[in-house]
Amino acid sequence: MPYVKTWQLIAVSAVAGLALSVAAVAAAGPWDSGQRKAERDRAASRGLAGGADHGGGRAGALSRGHRQGESEPQAAPSAPGVLPGIGPGAPRTTGSGVAAADSGQLAEALRPLLADPALGTVRTASVIDTATGRVLFESGAREAMTPASTTKIATAVAALSALGPEHRIRTTVTPGAGPGEIVLVGGGDPSLTARKKSPAGSGGSLLALAADTAQALKAAGTDSVRLGYDDTLFTGPARHPIGENPNIAPVTALAADEGRPDESTSGPVDRVEDPAKETARSFAALLGERGIKVTAEPAKAKAPAGAQPLATTLSTPLAGLVERMLTNSDNDIAEVLARQTALASGQPAGFEGAEKAVTARLAALGVDTAGARFADGSGLNRADRISTGLLAGLLAKAADPQRPELRPVLTGLPVAGFTGTLRSRNAGTSPAAGLVRAKTGTLTGVNSLAGTVVDSSGRLLAFAFLTANAPEPGAAEKGLDKLAAAVARAS
Repeated sequence: MPYVKTWQLIAVSAVAGLALSVAAVAAAGPWDSGQRKAERDRAASRGLAGGADHGGGRAGALSRGHRQGESEPQAAPSAPGVLPGIGPGAPRTTGSGVAAADSGQLAEALRPLLADPALGTVRTASVIDTATGRVLFESGAREAMTPASTTKIATAVAALSALGPEHRIRTTVTPGAGPGEIVLVGGGDPSLTARKKSPAGSGGSLLALAADTAQALKAAGTDSVRLGYDDTLFTGPARHPIGENPNIAPVTALAADEGRPDESTSGPVDRVEDPAKETARSFAALLGERGIKVTAEPAKAKAPAGAQPLATTLSTPLAGLVERMLTNSDNDIAEVLARQTALASGQPAGFEGAEKAVTARLAALGVDTAGARFADGSGLNRADRISTGLLAGLLAKAADPQRPELRPVLTGLPVAGFTGTLRSRNAGTSPAAGLVRAKTGTLTGVNSLAGTVVDSSGRLLAFAFLTANAPEPGAAEKGLDKLAAAVARAS
């Protein structure tokens, strides 16, 4: 095991302590909902002390430079909790009582790195002490720019604010309008799967739904049905404005396995043309295996108003969906969560309604949304606009002990050198390895990074860096990683 400095061990412990110190999250929180529980169990089975690895297998293949079959990373080190609970207005000191770093030292470290031409022609930055809300460094922090996938931070905050971390999304089967007809009704569950074992843990299961439906039909003396499917919960175009693209499926309220035709669980792959129809076909086959004959090809149908479900399956809790979305930069989950936010806010569940709902939810939290635009939930749309000040402010809100419902935004961020889209970045001997947790963002000419780090003084800092017009994406990513590492080294 490589040498790890004492303060790094303490810092890793501080991150864990921050999340675990909130009783509301510990009771229902993300580590017992789907992905995080699976990560914890996997880490324990490997006999490794410390942080869990949640990017293994195909789910981790989204990371640049790491593909299936390559060696997996080791778990991050842990140490006993040594820091007091983090609260507003509670400045931190080092163990010797020396005051934490001032903003001048941080600026001295960041300014030359921010001037790197590899970052492009426009670079903005913001660093905030989450405990005090003090801005430690900023450069163009109120300039709204195309954020790419760091948009998902805003989507996550809005969804959790609107629905809460324990919310589960229902997929149901109801009686149809005519005799001998049933309707599969989509509720917009992005964890719904037709596989025997859900890749998202305790997510919605077509197999369980088929078994319960078959049992209910047999109890009523029915062994053959016509199957309809209802995907009308979402409105507007199903295709993202970028068009057909392997990074995202058509956005529909009824989709199993994100419309993936293979065994992948994340990353780009060509999707089925009509996820709702394919899901209904899969459900029909599952009913047949359980003794219920489906007499015709599944067809679109509207579930009768007020119909009582014959069977129901529930999604992964929202906390788990948020974590999976952030860790793997899952565009499909992001667009669904934006629409779920719209539904909870009384808006139409399409791109326009989701934009209005997300904007309103963030504004209600007291963050400055001036100049911001959320044209989609995933960040694939270049019309999105977010400032580094807003991104860092949202991360600070997620760290607020008074808002435990937002904690999955922090726990879902990829860990530098270990998980998700940061698996191969700031890895190895980097001072940021295991300490920086951040959401990446990449479009052609756009590179971004926003997340948190515990500095050497024990402070939890939120940071955001946005760039535009970088000449080469690999060099831009390295430049962003150097900035994050500099924040981690602040002392």
